[in-house]
Amino acid sequence: MAAFHPAQTKDFMSPTIYRYCPQCAAELETRIVFGKLRPVCPQCGFIYFADPKVAAGVLVEQDDQILLVRRINEPLQGLWSIPAGFVDAHEDPQQAALRECLEETGLEVKITGLVDVINGREHERGADIIIVYRAVVIGGTLAAGDDADQAAFFPRSNLPPLAFRATRRVLGVE
Repeated sequence: MAAFHPAQTKDFMSPTIYRYCPQCAAELETRIVFGKLRPVCPQCGFIYFADPKVAAGVLVEQDDQILLVRRINEPLQGLWSIPAGFVDAHEDPQQAALRECLEETGLEVKITGLVDVINGREHERGADIIIVYRAVVIGGTLAAGDDADQAAFFPRSNLPPLAFRATRRVLGVE
């Protein structure tokens, strides 16, 4: 059995790849487990499952305008997207969407429905799955924060340059 090599990371969704077992420190081997090549410990049986990175965001409409944030960081710095971010371990995706909106815009929102679940990573540090909820503003004051340098409402007929395919998809401008 061949030892697992980090160069094989392209076969896995997650950027975190183990070379040694996190439970017993033995060198991992690549084996077919449940129909896929996976890192497996020959000593203790640990199997590394590359779980997807999940993000959650909100599509907020108010007075026929869409809430967007301008990205302060790469990738796609300076372009606009819906308020969104990664779901933390053990965090409910709806709570993550609410948290991200508050952090990035200063607005408290209430989720009113599911817009879309989008599969497919757009860049190497991005999410594999993005859950987008529809939401309405229930409080707060609009002010950019966290990883956004601007937050604003835009009419659908005059949207700024958009950062991600997922944002374009939920806005219907693909």
